[in-house]
Amino acid sequence: MIEIRNVKKTFRAGNGEFEALKGVSLKIEPGEIFGIIGLSGAGKSTLLRALNRLEEPDSGEVILGGTDVTTLGARQLRHLRRNVGMIFQQFNLLSSRTVFKNVAFPLEVGGWPKKDIAPRVMEMLELVGLSDKAQSFPSQLSGGQKQRVGIARALANKPSVLLSDEATSALDPKTTQSILSLLEDINGKMGITIVLVTHEMGVIRQICHRVAVLEAGRVVECGKVRDVFMKPVSRTARELLSHLPRRGYDVSQLPRERGKPVVLFSFNGDTAEQPIISRAIKKTGAEINILSGEIDNLPSSRVGSLTVQFAGTEREITEALSYIRSQNVVTEVIWNG
Repeated sequence: MIEIRNVKKTFRAGNGEFEALKGVSLKIEPGEIFGIIGLSGAGKSTLLRALNRLEEPDSGEVILGGTDVTTLGARQLRHLRRNVGMIFQQFNLLSSRTVFKNVAFPLEVGGWPKKDIAPRVMEMLELVGLSDKAQSFPSQLSGGQKQRVGIARALANKPSVLLSDEATSALDPKTTQSILSLLEDINGKMGITIVLVTHEMGVIRQICHRVAVLEAGRVVECGKVRDVFMKPVSRTARELLSHLPRRGYDVSQLPRERGKPVVLFSFNGDTAEQPIISRAIKKTGAEINILSGEIDNLPSSRVGSLTVQFAGTEREITEALSYIRSQNVVTEVIWNG
């Protein structure tokens, strides 16, 4: 369990001050992939780096495995950091060291017996699919390969927590997908808790179980990914979701016929698999014309949306809407002339 309690951080530059974190509190469960998302300057990276005190909080508590990280002395903090791996946007590899020696570095610093280092390094390179690159230098690798080395290095000390600071934002979309799939695989195989900072909802959608939305140093929304996708309550979440590639109906082109309302349905889990629309038609006699639809496959469930137009008598339409709502489908009337 990771628990963040009322963490605050202010940066001072010249005569000015900037409040990066304004009393952030969160709980992250063991073994989950937890996303932290927000616009630039929201405090995402500052919060992530506070977890292992790469950034010193001004106040508040950061509890990892029952220990308040903010109270640790230098020696205790070094020991804790061995249990918290971290991967970075710009890879942070040592250019003068081979891939093998980059992954070996934290083991050397951590005092691993020499005989145990090589087997562990090769185990980690095998995990990330780079066994054949052990003697290569970072300059000889692609961006995706460099990030895989960074992941191998972060996992070398057998941490229970992995922090990811915008680890895919410097990569192309195809490479991003492969890195996210690797992180998801590592989470499944090793049960490691992953805390992932990003500004892309597509990353959250692909691998995260829960997500916290930051806005100007505060948590404005936190919950299961499916809930945030289905019904975002914060301005930031709605804005970030709006940038996702969608196949939804162009609202400006909605058919506007009197007595034929247009409605957006949002559903998840079991409801995404049920023939709810056809049942509503049979039960009520209303006509329901599907204008567009899509399904997102999230790590723990499927989330879908349909844009439809109703036709029929007022009573038929009312009964159909009532039935659909009774099936735990969220409805939003887009147009009702």
